[in-house]
Amino acid sequence: MKTEETLTPQWKAKRILHHALTEQRISHAYLFEGPSGTGKLAAANAFAKALFCLQPVDGKACDSCQECRKFEHGNQSDVRYITPEGQSIKIDQIRQLQRDLSYRTTANRQMVYIIEQAEKMTIQAANSLLKFLEEPISPVVALLITSNEQAMLPTIRSRTMRVPFTPLAPEVMLEQLIAEGAAPTLARAAVQLSSGLDGARAILEKNGFAEIRTLVIQLGKESITKYTAAMITAAQKLFKGDFADQIELVLQLLLLWFKDMTQFQAGRQDKLVFIDQLEWISAHAFSRSFAGWIACMEHVLEADKRMKANVTPQLSFEQLLVKLQEG
Repeated sequence: MKTEETLTPQWKAKRILHHALTEQRISHAYLFEGPSGTGKLAAANAFAKALFCLQPVDGKACDSCQECRKFEHGNQSDVRYITPEGQSIKIDQIRQLQRDLSYRTTANRQMVYIIEQAEKMTIQAANSLLKFLEEPISPVVALLITSNEQAMLPTIRSRTMRVPFTPLAPEVMLEQLIAEGAAPTLARAAVQLSSGLDGARAILEKNGFAEIRTLVIQLGKESITKYTAAMITAAQKLFKGDFADQIELVLQLLLLWFKDMTQFQAGRQDKLVFIDQLEWISAHAFSRSFAGWIACMEHVLEADKRMKANVTPQLSFEQLLVKLQEG
């Protein structure tokens, strides 16, 4: 039986950080690792804030002291954030960080640096950081955030304390989002597109998400019953409309649409994402075989790969519609 603690989102990460703060056993470096949208950056900020807090309570920042207020208003000068410049984190960024920290630690003040998307460090940058981790300057604390731990140097991983963030069960996220006031039909889709509550909330807050979902329903229906109509819809509402830059999201939702067909065939109606389309799904789910719907899903994934390989989005999507019509 699960304890109340294990039901709390990211309880493992919280336990590690809480123990470090309450026992005053702070490591020189932490690796916040897990899927995007699971709250890694928020946790890193909360941990950093607690490190600066003058009156922490049970391992948490008091939110009222001068240091907490400075952190909240972005005026905490002893925190450094490193993010990718373009596609990577470059060696010059790490060298500048090292210079800044070396200058500011003369007063023996607490210092924290947070590296987002740490897996995007170049080899040179990673090696430069490694030397810094091997000879840490006290009291400097490094907080590295990554969604791909295996893409980082093993030597860096071995010199940091791992703080794991795990995907939340969709059912848990759905219940929480509905409790927060999210529309159930939209929330069912958002939780399938994200590994955590933060990511799901970001999707729900995306401009036009409800309209994109409606468009996907139309395309999903027309793609297997009215090929010409699907082509017109894609041309007018997708590529000439407001959602031309949301093609990746459209494909992700379209994948869920065809997955719903397999869920219905398997008798798992409660797992449907497009639950409000149950009547239509029940009337068409058996128009193709289970393998046929799997093939549709594979076609969607292939279209996504073509676009990431720089094939024109409109051409890729039109080819997708052809393949979906053919079965």
